Amino acid sequence: MDYISTRDSGHRVSAAQAIVSGLSPDGGLFLPESLPQFSLSEIETMAKTGYAGRAVAVLSRFLTDFSEDELREYVSRAYAPEKFPPKAVAPVVPLDENAHILELFHGPTCAFKDFALQLLPFLLTASLRKTGCDKTVVILVATSGDTGKAALEGFADVPGAKICVFYPDGGTSNIQRLQMTTQAGENVMVFAAEGNFDDAQNGVKRIFTDRAYAEELAGKGYILSSANSINWGRLVPQIAYYFSAYCELLNAGRIKPGDPVNVVVPTGNFGNILAAYFAKHCGLPVGKLVCASNRNNVLTDFITTGTYDRNRGFYVTTSPSMDILISSNLERLLYLLCGRDDKVLRGYMEALAKTGKYTVGPDVLAKLQSEFAAGCADDAATAAAIRDVYRETGYLCDTHTAVAVNVYRDYAAKTGDRTPTVIASTASPFKFANSVLPAAFGRAADGGDFALLAKLAELSGQPAPRALAGLQDKTERFTAKVEPAKMKEAVSGWLGL
Repeated sequence: MDYISTRDSGHRVSAAQAIVSGLSPDGGLFLPESLPQFSLSEIETMAKTGYAGRAVAVLSRFLTDFSEDELREYVSRAYAPEKFPPKAVAPVVPLDENAHILELFHGPTCAFKDFALQLLPFLLTASLRKTGCDKTVVILVATSGDTGKAALEGFADVPGAKICVFYPDGGTSNIQRLQMTTQAGENVMVFAAEGNFDDAQNGVKRIFTDRAYAEELAGKGYILSSANSINWGRLVPQIAYYFSAYCELLNAGRIKPGDPVNVVVPTGNFGNILAAYFAKHCGLPVGKLVCASNRNNVLTDFITTGTYDRNRGFYVTTSPSMDILISSNLERLLYLLCGRDDKVLRGYMEALAKTGKYTVGPDVLAKLQSEFAAGCADDAATAAAIRDVYRETGYLCDTHTAVAVNVYRDYAAKTGDRTPTVIASTASPFKFANSVLPAAFGRAADGGDFALLAKLAELSGQPAPRALAGLQDKTERFTAKVEPAKMKEAVSGWLGL
């Protein structure tokens, strides 16, 4: 299967080339030339396997450069028992009669990004071999919180790779920051970028589209790639866990084969919900896709009105991984909704770059709204959702999951939609103890981060993840700050150029 650029349908590459490049040279994102289809009987067969088997079944249809044996090896190593609990890689937990929580935080960094970023190093290093590239790959990452640590953990000390992460200074939880700044590994670097996530993300994109810089790096034996969800190798593993969630519901007797399920996803960069969209269009019985935003509700407004406008106030919220106003992966969806017309898509992206907004036509808006619903929750509503869910069910949500729960409940109340629903839970509540503790238990968030972890563990009766509690004994290695305009110079300095 070949991959094409959203901004030039004539630019075709293999799956391995798409993974190595990350971003197309024209600034577009890679998409498969067509989406593979899974029959209901194939999905029922998947239900009889474990998570690894389901992942291989999905990946093998998208990554045709790789043999099933290769993918089986990579998947078994990425989701090994020492990284993910063997019986609960991606468990589905009933919340009420209709809603189910898809827990995606049982990996080594306690966030959903682990599903892709434990696998991507294997896919990327193999792709380098398949494309005949003998250069050292330099991974550049902009993170709003979770991607950075997951990428660092996945690529630390991987031969032939270096990784540099930029996070927004003051724009993550302190636990998220410590996860990155204490990272071990001889090939890793972390910078605090002044400004917000969008500033960091735009800085990374400028580096990727700087052809002169790419040539300079190539002359020194380096090639750039990305571990953000602009890289197809980051996005495709996420499709697998929506198939797995459906299989889990089948096995639990909560649905019958062919029954549709709705999917609710808390999202800022639109990658996680886009993976659910791809799963649906590959044959998974999915009804409505519900996009949940925090106070930075640019996606909610777009799905409601058809106008994407980033010219608005930026808010630092208790769900920081969603504090985003430029949702990169939306470009992939727009390209498909426009009938794969790259000229129309380029017009939208040029308008966004020049004016900060664009408005889609009525036909595109109708297609969008036929598939997606949207809602948002501010910090007060998020805290109320954490409190109510815990009091009603004993289930402890993190702040991002609580945004999704709040939006789901509003959607169900307004529409009366009683379709069985999967809510993506994207992070451990312990990553955001300073917000979860007062919301769920009415306790002031007094004391340091590790005192809060201990108190949350005591009150909830759940142990704090070792990956988080163990940060207390680690030393911060990375404290440098950089202006977004000087990120390229920071990368060059790190590489010794």
